[in-house]
Amino acid sequence: MDGELTPFSYLTAPNERLYRAVMDAFVQAKRRFVVHLRPEDVRASMPDAAELPVISDALARLVEWGNLRADPDTSRVTSVEDFHRSRFLYQLTVRGEAVEQAVAAYDEALGRRGALQAVALADIATQLRALTELLGAAEPDAAKVHLLLRGLVDRFTDLAGNAQAFMGSLQRTIDLHDADADVFRAYKDRLIDYLERFIKDLVSTGAEIAALVGELERRGVGTLLDIAAWREAEDAAPGSSGADDPRQQEYERGRHLWDERWGGFRAWFVSEPHHPSQAKLLRAQARAAVPQLLQLVAVLNERRSGRSDRSADFRALARWFAEAPSEDELHRLWRAAFGLSGARHLSANDESDTGVVPAQTPWADAPPLVISPRLRRTGSYERRGKPSRVVDRSAQRAYLGDLARRESAETAAAREALATSHPTRLSDLGELDPMAFRCFLALLGDALSARVPGRRVVETTTSDGTMSVRLTALDDGRRAEIRTPDGSLRGPDHLIEIVDLLATDVVEQSA
Repeated sequence: MDGELTPFSYLTAPNERLYRAVMDAFVQAKRRFVVHLRPEDVRASMPDAAELPVISDALARLVEWGNLRADPDTSRVTSVEDFHRSRFLYQLTVRGEAVEQAVAAYDEALGRRGALQAVALADIATQLRALTELLGAAEPDAAKVHLLLRGLVDRFTDLAGNAQAFMGSLQRTIDLHDADADVFRAYKDRLIDYLERFIKDLVSTGAEIAALVGELERRGVGTLLDIAAWREAEDAAPGSSGADDPRQQEYERGRHLWDERWGGFRAWFVSEPHHPSQAKLLRAQARAAVPQLLQLVAVLNERRSGRSDRSADFRALARWFAEAPSEDELHRLWRAAFGLSGARHLSANDESDTGVVPAQTPWADAPPLVISPRLRRTGSYERRGKPSRVVDRSAQRAYLGDLARRESAETAAAREALATSHPTRLSDLGELDPMAFRCFLALLGDALSARVPGRRVVETTTSDGTMSVRLTALDDGRRAEIRTPDGSLRGPDHLIEIVDLLATDVVEQSA
């Protein structure tokens, strides 16, 4: 059980509010540079003061979880009884402080609304211009270079994070369909002005920033990054082994970090052929939000003017269904809303249909109703307009008859050519015409699909019942080749016996 206890356990404990209040008291004390707190100090700093024994129990649990450390409090011992009584001074542990920082960052991210900081764009441009001037000096001031780069990173990080948070909250605003119309219209006007102003600043200042980035890279921005990395490495603590120079290691790590920062900063403002910059994407997203806001306002106006809104109608209908007092009322509401009642206006067009089916007869027990296809398609028994002319199809029918007769004759000739009076090797079939070869492939496919593993002989009949085939596998390893005008078919040689069943029936009937 002890292995499952972590510094995050108090966030899911039953008394989570009490533990959060106790930990918040220690965080506030640390901001005032107070390290140790007694239980009564914790109680005094809590807005809703709990009983001292309850706070002491909470402190003990936080010590078990690793958020706090308890040290014996001997500063106020005045008697032997006080010495033997448990008195502790509590302070945050490293893990407890890390948990509080993580929780604070989580709460800040959830409640962050974000902003489009046009002022940050101007500040970034100003810092880039100052870096350009320093790069032109013979020996740039390391302190100024380092401070400008650090300020540039901080300002850019704040700009990117706020822009991302603002666009996320803007999308949630656009997706909000149940907002009050008057409030949203007033908010819309201010929001569109805000977006247009930022887009204008992003176009002008963003172009200047991209030009300054290009100028710095042409003049060698790596020199400035080297200066910043070496300045950060000057205070590197010596290593325990003493084998390597800690400043060189710190420089290499810092130089790699500065390269990554500059690469991310460059990608945010400078576009590549197949990779548009983040500033360009942000500008496009902000521009697309304006017509989306106007469309949402139009939807709200339509709802307010009483025009039909299918989604609102279905929501109202769903409420009516939920509030229906009985199942009969539910069925009555269904029939009234969707009109799926009996189609009593329809009549059968079958003259032999006599008698009227009672309305209480279930559909499964009622006789089928014959409905004209034209009635189903057009809603009327009769076709409107002038009747169509009767088309003479005699020529097409004659052509199709001739085609069927030719195909029948070719198929009969193919069957006659393939029929064998005794088992024959595939290699002895010789050359086949296209029709006979097509029929042979169908026979061979039927025989091979009917083959059972372990059996050398297979016998089957075609699906139309006109021919039977008997195929026997050989073990001599010979290969067969069947030639056609379109090519040759090669494969293992087999014995095949093909019988034309139609011809056999004719011979038996004549006998």
